[in-house]
Amino acid sequence: MEFVLLDFADVPHLQRFLFGLFLLIYIIILMGNGIIFLIIKLDSGLQTPMYFFLGNFSLLEICYVSVTLPRMLTSLWTQRRKISLVACATQMCFILILGATECFLLAVMAYDRYVAICSPLHYPLVMNYKVCIQLVAGSWISGIPVQIGQTGQIFSLPFCGSNLINHFFCDVPPILKLACGDTFLNEMLVFTVAVLFVLVPFLLILVSYGKIISTILKLPSATSLGKAFSTCSSHLMVAALFFGSGLVTYLRPKTQGSAGTDKVLSLFYTIVTPVFNPMIYSLRNKDVMMALRKWPCKYLSSLKK
Repeated sequence: MEFVLLDFADVPHLQRFLFGLFLLIYIIILMGNGIIFLIIKLDSGLQTPMYFFLGNFSLLEICYVSVTLPRMLTSLWTQRRKISLVACATQMCFILILGATECFLLAVMAYDRYVAICSPLHYPLVMNYKVCIQLVAGSWISGIPVQIGQTGQIFSLPFCGSNLINHFFCDVPPILKLACGDTFLNEMLVFTVAVLFVLVPFLLILVSYGKIISTILKLPSATSLGKAFSTCSSHLMVAALFFGSGLVTYLRPKTQGSAGTDKVLSLFYTIVTPVFNPMIYSLRNKDVMMALRKWPCKYLSSLKK
């Protein structure tokens, strides 16, 4: 009826240090992504498709880390590592749904850059408000029925052996390792869903950026070349971090890899990407930096009025 998430129990002398570190990381993620989301919502100069997608991406990152980090912080502080079967299934379901949303949203952002750079004259027509809403809604909703079904399939398996999960949240690979009996069909389902929800969006991103790079190289102006590369490189950095760790985790056979490797890879796609998202998109983006500088002035002028 319950599992025990071991998280970082193998380093008991570092529990308080890890609590402080992950609490700081959580605060940075909430503040960084929250500021980007608010600026995009409030600044009239950022009401474009690219920033609409970025605002949704920042909101998604806040939701994503909030599924795992608060429970992990509680465990590190109280040393209570038990989690009920229902809570574990719920956590896994939300991680899978939000992970699928991130895959689709990154692909949508790549498509947006592809249209903006490769077909700039058609960009306002192709990426109109209605299309942007449909793409974002599709990204948020598409994975829900499949991931609920996948979670149900995994937790319908019998768990008759150890209840110790050598991980810091209820992820698919460590849960499947605890299941009794033949899990071949479940592993094939996980593999199929990973191909559709992770590999396919990643290939679409690679195709989009292949087209973008070929177009950029034809630009006559060095300034235009640098600006185009700067706009796209930040997106590529986030995509490489997220998809690289996710593909290895979910497309690798259950028998391969250690619990330590699984934890490190999971840290990349659940924590490292949300940490670097505001840094990459803010510090490398002139429009966002200008909006950040204008914010205090606007706030002070509104107080004077």
